[in-house]
Order: sequence, then structure tokens, then C-alpha cells
Amino acid sequence: MQRFPRTATNIIAAVTALAWVIANVLGRSEQAAYALGFIPLRVELGSVAFPAAPAFLTPLTATLVHSGLVHLGFNLLILVWCGIQVERVLGSTGLIVLYVIGAYAAAAAQWGVNPHGNVPMIGASGAISAVLGSFALSFGRARAFTSNLRVNRWINVAWLMVAWVVLQFMMGWLGGQQGYLLATPAHVGGFAAGLLLQRPLLLWRYRKA
Repeated sequence: MQRFPRTATNIIAAVTALAWVIANVLGRSEQAAYALGFIPLRVELGSVAFPAAPAFLTPLTATLVHSGLVHLGFNLLILVWCGIQVERVLGSTGLIVLYVIGAYAAAAAQWGVNPHGNVPMIGASGAISAVLGSFALSFGRARAFTSNLRVNRWINVAWLMVAWVVLQFMMGWLGGQQGYLLATPAHVGGFAAGLLLQRPLLLWRYRKA
């Protein structure tokens, strides 16, 4: 019997799925969104009147909360599909760094657009956006839109980012967002982090080669 591969990607996916299952079994999905979700206004306020994770940790804890099974399933599908490929290139440490920084970049982007927002931003899509950005640079095939290969490559990257954001909106609509925030700025921020980190993480992994 083949064992479940213990990659960083699969472990992140398993923990994320388990967190959603626990919240739903306990009937605490709404409480989890406010306790663990990223609320931009908390950056300024800090503490809140209800039990919640420290504000500085919520960009990460928000990745453990999803609005429904469709939202969770789609995110994990993309994470596993792209994450395993990216992990082969960047290594497990590189994948984890990419995921964590992507989560914070997504939260920072959302805060920059709406610093006084009081709706919890939930889901792993911001962190996954960073993985997707790195995947786009590593494996994206540039179609011949122009005679310039580099321009074609960046057109392909931009197309992938737009498709990802649109799909997130569709998944949010199908799954029922229930008043939670699945934010475009967060997706763009995470994706940009993935683009910026891909080469430094690649150079760091093969620094002794």
C-alpha cells in the first residue's frame, strides 16, 4: 500500500482540511472566522472584545478558515496541484517560506486597500496565490502573443493571475461567502509575493551547487 507522501505541501493541506472539519463538527465556523480571520481594523485596534488569535498571527490563522466545502476543496486542489511542483523546485523549506510570506503579503495588500475594514478575511487563497505565482514563473508556458519571449512570459503570468482571481470569485459565489471576505487585493498581493520570491528562493536552495 502506497503511503501518503509527507511533503510540506501535503502537510499544509492536511492541517488546513483538519481545521475546517473540526470547526464544522463543533459548529464553530462563524466564531472561527472572527477569532482566526484577518480583520484589517485589528492592525490598529490590536485587542478585541471576543476571544481571538493575536492580530499579528491572523494572516496565518486565516488560512485555516474557509467559508464552505467548495471554497476549501478548490483551494486545496490548487495548493496540492501547484505546491508539489513548486516544492520540487524550491524544496520544502522554500515552499513553507513562500506560503507564510504569501499569507502576510495578502493580508498587507488587503490592509493597504481597506485599513478600516471590519469583515474577517478568511481562506488560504492569499498564501496559495504566492505558490501559484512561483508556479507561473517556474512552469508557465508562454504562448506566442508577440515576438518577444519575455513579454509573452509575463502575459502568461498576468493571465494566470486574472484567471485565479476570477475563479476565487466563482468559488465564493458557489460556496456562499456568508459575509466573509474573499478579497482581490489579497490574491494580487500573494501572487506578487510569489513572483518576487521565486528567484531568491531558487538561488538560496542551490547556493552550494
